[in-house]
Amino acid sequence: MTKPRPLVAGNWKMNGARASWKEAESLAGLLAADPEVRADVMLCPPTTLIAEFAQGLKGSELLVGGQDCHGESSGAHTGDISAGMLADAGATAVIVGHSERRADHGETSEDVRIKAAAAHKSELLAIICVGETETERKQGEALNVVGTQLSGSLPEKAQAGNTVIAYEPVWAIGTGLTPTLDDVGEMHRHIRSELKGKLGEAEAAGIRILYGGSVKPVNAAELMAVTDVNGALVGGASLKAEDFWGIVSVYAEK
Repeated sequence: MTKPRPLVAGNWKMNGARASWKEAESLAGLLAADPEVRADVMLCPPTTLIAEFAQGLKGSELLVGGQDCHGESSGAHTGDISAGMLADAGATAVIVGHSERRADHGETSEDVRIKAAAAHKSELLAIICVGETETERKQGEALNVVGTQLSGSLPEKAQAGNTVIAYEPVWAIGTGLTPTLDDVGEMHRHIRSELKGKLGEAEAAGIRILYGGSVKPVNAAELMAVTDVNGALVGGASLKAEDFWGIVSVYAEK
């Protein structure tokens, strides 16, 4: 069975200003200069930069996504942004359910499911995040926690063409810590198995499962080589084009 095309997505979180365009421009230039990269590459900058980046990157291989969206298409939701607005600004995808949203804003898996469905309605790729805390892993609950999050976060119309799953062990995000390769492999196999149970084997086989959590140029190759790892969701290492390229270039044909 053909493996899904990898995706390497950079989540800039609450970082970046208009001057950061030079990093996006540099990354697009690196992609253009190396046509052997066999992966989709995306930046998810703050909402303030999406339209400008999308316009500037037209015709390039670098995609643009958002970091969150509201579950409703419009309404009295001060400070929020809808999936349709992201699409209108030029985004092609949106991250939903990131652990920082779940923790800082109390988002439940049901909230995430609604947001992912809204993304699908606006023809955006939904990047659904799941992951366990350090306490949950130490208690041996990691597989159960992630399975429950996945089940609750997956919308009814999820399929390979509109959904990506990103596994991010919460305790590894921004800490410099990473699970063992065996732990990563076990979790990704578990997620794939859960997807098969919900979507059927053929559809589940095509869904990309990304790994996120202190992915850096020095560990990217070994992490991306793990079975059922189909790319990465990268945080801090995506802010500088040179660092991010060190991860993306793992997928360059030698």
